[in-house]
Amino acid sequence: MCQKDSYLKHLQTKVVSCSPGKCKIEQVGGDVVKSEGFYVELEDTILFPEGGGQPCDYGMINNCSVRKVMRKAATALHFVQSSFEVGEIVELSVDWERRFDHMQQHSAQHLITAITDKTYGYATTSWDLGKSVSFIELGASEVQEAEVVHIEKLVNEAIRSHIPVSVHVTYVGSPLLNSVRTRGLPTDHVGDVRVVKIEGIEANMCCGTHVSNLSHLQCVKLLSAEKGKKGKTNLYFLAGDRVLAHAQKHYYFGKEITKHLKCGPDQHVAAIERSMKQLKLAQKNCMNLLRDVAILEANSFKQSFHKAVDNVLVLHRKEGTVEFMNIVANEVSQSCEAYMFITVGDEKGQGMFLLHGPGTFIEECGLKVAETICGKAFTKGGRMQGKAEKLQNREEALALIKDYIESHQIA
Repeated sequence: MCQKDSYLKHLQTKVVSCSPGKCKIEQVGGDVVKSEGFYVELEDTILFPEGGGQPCDYGMINNCSVRKVMRKAATALHFVQSSFEVGEIVELSVDWERRFDHMQQHSAQHLITAITDKTYGYATTSWDLGKSVSFIELGASEVQEAEVVHIEKLVNEAIRSHIPVSVHVTYVGSPLLNSVRTRGLPTDHVGDVRVVKIEGIEANMCCGTHVSNLSHLQCVKLLSAEKGKKGKTNLYFLAGDRVLAHAQKHYYFGKEITKHLKCGPDQHVAAIERSMKQLKLAQKNCMNLLRDVAILEANSFKQSFHKAVDNVLVLHRKEGTVEFMNIVANEVSQSCEAYMFITVGDEKGQGMFLLHGPGTFIEECGLKVAETICGKAFTKGGRMQGKAEKLQNREEALALIKDYIESHQIA
């Protein structure tokens, strides 16, 4: 029934079979989880199973959610969490927002494919109905921007012309199939063959759900033509309600950017470029100052080195970098055989650390220190350096270092 009337939102039907099984289900957040449930076959269905590049419908069987519909030959299997009795009469409903979105994107794909092929000879080799943006893979190594603009113009002219979209059912081997666009039938296909026709533009063998008139697409926006796989081009597009959502989202972004940059949209690019230059200059000046601070810290330690009892440099700087730690360590190690425990970042969370010391210090103590601060590091030339997850444990780590130094001084 979903292929006979794509606009039908409710259907009363009968349960043919219900068997337990497992299925990978996409959760609301996007994660895919393997769930236990039941595969339900119905006498008829308005929920489209995945096929022809179109994802499956979502919906309800009575009060039970359907988040996966699969095709097995001529049968649609609905995966649900609750069981149903064979022969039971159930009420089906479709997630109309998802269904209509798929109808708009799929019919738009047919229209764009036909016009692109007819106008420029670029054949569609595959397509993807994405969650927010769809694309058509074209058998062309490059599509010019002027061509994209022209295709979009022709597509929207067809939409404004209020052209009907109809479905014709025929049989395998029918002469009608010789004159339609097709990528072939699935190997497990049984039964009739369905042809979707855009009056005066094209006929395409297709199992998906479609609008009944091009006017229901509202409009199509071709976003870009980008390099694809193996010398092909991906033509990205939006159709119908996605165009409206895209426009609303970017209008909101534009308002927020205007508020922060304190200038109109036509000045956004220049203002951002100016801000980026200022930021790069500020970062450069900050890095130069940080280098100077690193040398000062190293010199300060070197001056007091011979007066210290344990000869260990303990230093933390929140705004420090890996380069800062290495400058300090290099400056100190040139004249002092000292132990060093240097950290940068959030003193109560994540950051970086550097551990340095003479003899077998790194081999005997380094791993214990890294474990204490939940660190992952590499070791080279008597120095251990890497990331730390818990810099709040620095005091515990320092205690390990001092215990090691004390035990070796006694020895």
